[in-house]
Amino acid sequence: MMEEKTNISINQNRLWDSLIEMSKIGPGLSGGNNRQTLTKEDGEARTLLQKWCKNAGMSMEVDELGSMFFKRLGTNNEELPVVIGSHLDTQPTGGKYDGVLGVLAGLEIIRTLNDLKIQTSRPIMVVNWTNEEGARFPPAMMASAGYAGIYNVGDLLQSTDADGKIFGDELEKIGWKGKTKVGHQKFHCYYELHIEQGPILEKEEIDIGVVTHGQGLKWLELTLSGTEQHTGTTPMNARKDTTLAMSEIILAVNKIALENLPNAVGSVGRIEVAPNSRNVIAGQIKFTIDIRSPESSKLDKMATKIKETALDVCHKYHIKFRMEQIGGFAPVAFDTKCLNHIRSSAQKLGYTSKDIISGAGHDACWVNSIVPSAMIMCPCVDGLSHNEAEEIKPKWAFSSTNVLLHAALLSAI
Repeated sequence: MMEEKTNISINQNRLWDSLIEMSKIGPGLSGGNNRQTLTKEDGEARTLLQKWCKNAGMSMEVDELGSMFFKRLGTNNEELPVVIGSHLDTQPTGGKYDGVLGVLAGLEIIRTLNDLKIQTSRPIMVVNWTNEEGARFPPAMMASAGYAGIYNVGDLLQSTDADGKIFGDELEKIGWKGKTKVGHQKFHCYYELHIEQGPILEKEEIDIGVVTHGQGLKWLELTLSGTEQHTGTTPMNARKDTTLAMSEIILAVNKIALENLPNAVGSVGRIEVAPNSRNVIAGQIKFTIDIRSPESSKLDKMATKIKETALDVCHKYHIKFRMEQIGGFAPVAFDTKCLNHIRSSAQKLGYTSKDIISGAGHDACWVNSIVPSAMIMCPCVDGLSHNEAEEIKPKWAFSSTNVLLHAALLSAI
């Protein structure tokens, strides 16, 4: 049956036009987007998606965390749906394609099936997960984690942003708090298309990234406590300088990541310095470390080494030290059957493909814990993402969405 349909193709211009139209909501300062979760702009993007999906003949349900589920019926609607999804929210200085491509690719697939009057046995569902980025409310990949039962929904609804605003209140404010219980929607399998957010596919001129694994990660928060002292009057040998200790730990994080290559990365992200005055030796510093690897043993080894090194450094400078893990998840191995559907679809369509590991977290990582899932990636220019200059080419969106279409059909027919 599928042999008769290997020549079907999505409408490249329609997909690209939809991406550009969506990018007009929440424009950034430099050509990208600032459409953070539960903002007015997020609400506007949701309304536009709802309009497009309704016009495509799909029904909609919204769950208590605001995730949107759009269904196209099949011929056997007692069967669980094949689901395609990602997210519409962005970073404060985000690009036009991160997440959005995955949602609108799902919509384009439905439009294509409608155009060609192709009816699948299983229903097909498109989902927009709430708050994947975690830029405003922690944690990242919030709604998919709630769906997978990783976090308590009530706790997630109480998450607060930097201004103390509560997630549940803000969700109601923009009008997108649904009544459907989180986890009520059941999936047969789940596919997510995403830009690579790295340079490999473009550099090697590969059309399709077949994501076999997702890196596990640990987010570590270190608090260093010394003594606030005058920078001009305190002798160098009498200081309890937290910035000096932090500097050595930062260098150590880089060294530890390099020692665990291949498939290991590490960096320091957020730094809070107190009192943050130009003529006061910092009395306290709080900073976060992000370490990632597709190997659990490496993650544990790196975290242990970082703690041992930090203890030694802080002892040397007479600094008090505390480290805690504030987030993370185990490495992900995606579903073999779904991955084979992606590989065979790419091959049939004449696209080059390569097995790759996702360095970033995605909604598919959580969904995969309870539902067979897989990811497709397309190249992005210079591997740049989480940046307003993020860019992809129309042909990349076209080829990757075509592969997604055919993989979904293999699961749905």
